[in-house]
Amino acid sequence: MPSAGTEIEFRNSSQKLSVKQIEVDGPSIRREKSAGEKITMLTAYDRTMARWLDTSEVDAILVGDSLGMVVQGHETTLPVTLDDMVYHATMVARGALQTMIVVDLPFPVDHTDISGTIQAAAAVMKNSNCAAVKIEGGVEMADTINGLVTAGIPVMAHVGLRPQSVNVLGGYKIQRDEQQLTAQSLALEQAGAFAVVLECVPAAIAARISGQLNIPTIGIGAGIGCDGQVLVIHDLVGLTDGPVPKFVNPYANVNQVIGKAINQWVHDVAEKKYPDDQTSYQ
Repeated sequence: MPSAGTEIEFRNSSQKLSVKQIEVDGPSIRREKSAGEKITMLTAYDRTMARWLDTSEVDAILVGDSLGMVVQGHETTLPVTLDDMVYHATMVARGALQTMIVVDLPFPVDHTDISGTIQAAAAVMKNSNCAAVKIEGGVEMADTINGLVTAGIPVMAHVGLRPQSVNVLGGYKIQRDEQQLTAQSLALEQAGAFAVVLECVPAAIAARISGQLNIPTIGIGAGIGCDGQVLVIHDLVGLTDGPVPKFVNPYANVNQVIGKAINQWVHDVAEKKYPDDQTSYQ
């Protein structure tokens, strides 16, 4: 056994993390649109995932209320609470030291009175040190967004398929009303949003909306014409247990890798191959 005070040895202790030196915020996101550069955003719900993204080339991290389905196992995002969002955003902030963090305001926090929404958003920002909050909704959210921005809280808007309104929308359906989507997006830009997420909107419609806005559009299931893209990280790397939406193209199969590693470890323990001399203290 190691004597008292002996330092524990770590494998790969000489490996250095490559941390991005660029800070991304609302104004720089808007500059990327002006320059024709595509914006990328992925979700994270804990420190480990945030570290992976913080050392990557991704522009922004979204602490989405999608954690209700991805992490908590709910069928919708509706059960997620403000305390849940603060808890996960705080963990992400410990891992993402350079990358812009955006945090969802959960249902029904962003549909209360403006003062209550400002207090909720301020609580998220104070506890997580995030750069902005994201709010779902259309024209009816314009005054709320204006109030938040006036209070010094940057806002990313979200139109199209809005998971918090799934019961009103009649399920998870493609949103095709171009006139309504355009009016919503323009109103939220006018209210002060620095970007808007377009979810599950036909590619041609999303492209036309993107061309009418001065602020960037971040698409998810909205085609290549948007100014950027966002995905749930679990979908992207193949961690999702079950089917994924059509717009997801997994770039890895981490589920398979993890399963193989677990089974190999179980086998090695059963065969008395683990631990061996190299993984035991002398």
